[in-house]
Amino acid sequence: MSAGPASDEVAVVIPARNEADRIQATVTAATGLSAVALVVVVDDGSTDGTAAAARQAGAAVMRHAGNRGKGAAMETGAEAVRLLDQREHRGRPRHLLFLDADLAGTAALAGPLIDPVLAGKTDMTIAVFAATVKLGGHGLVVGLSGAGIRRATGWQPAQPLNGQRCLTRAAFEAARPLARGWGVETGLTIDLLRKGWRVTEVEVELAHRATGTGMRAQLHRAHQLIDVARALAARP
Repeated sequence: MSAGPASDEVAVVIPARNEADRIQATVTAATGLSAVALVVVVDDGSTDGTAAAARQAGAAVMRHAGNRGKGAAMETGAEAVRLLDQREHRGRPRHLLFLDADLAGTAALAGPLIDPVLAGKTDMTIAVFAATVKLGGHGLVVGLSGAGIRRATGWQPAQPLNGQRCLTRAAFEAARPLARGWGVETGLTIDLLRKGWRVTEVEVELAHRATGTGMRAQLHRAHQLIDVARALAARP
């Protein structure tokens, strides 16, 4: 991995699995964000050319030999950033911007997530997509996550499962260990709010791929439901 300039304040971490068709565009767009000079892609056991495509686009690439889940991929990416910060003897660690791999060119519009963190106005931002993508599910996972966060903290997020988040390194460390798999966003929100960290939702123009209605999509939602339920069970 190559070091960014001294003014670099934010590192982008992108968990990815089998996203060879979109990861290049996502990395290219994320690299152009202000205050970003480091993009780390964590290939979580892909069976396609995700890693090669990300590397070609200029990302630092970490690979899991097998699929370990989104939470583990986020931790791997954050650790890679920490080690690079340490190697550079940085006086202040980079903030972390987590983006989904399928944002493609819309990742260039993630700047509003960064600004409040850089200004010290909040400890974590969560994206609220201005344009909603029609999904094939029935909102069960979103409803479970939102209701669980409200019961645990008293706060009702608009999009509780949104993975586009910017947070300080201190806030990230306070939330470790992250919840398993697809429960990571739910657990992250609850853990930080319970510990008194500031969380702010920010509307952005980002957009990702709809998940569809086929068998593969339904299995994906089933895994999400299980992981979110586990995250909530661990945070009564």
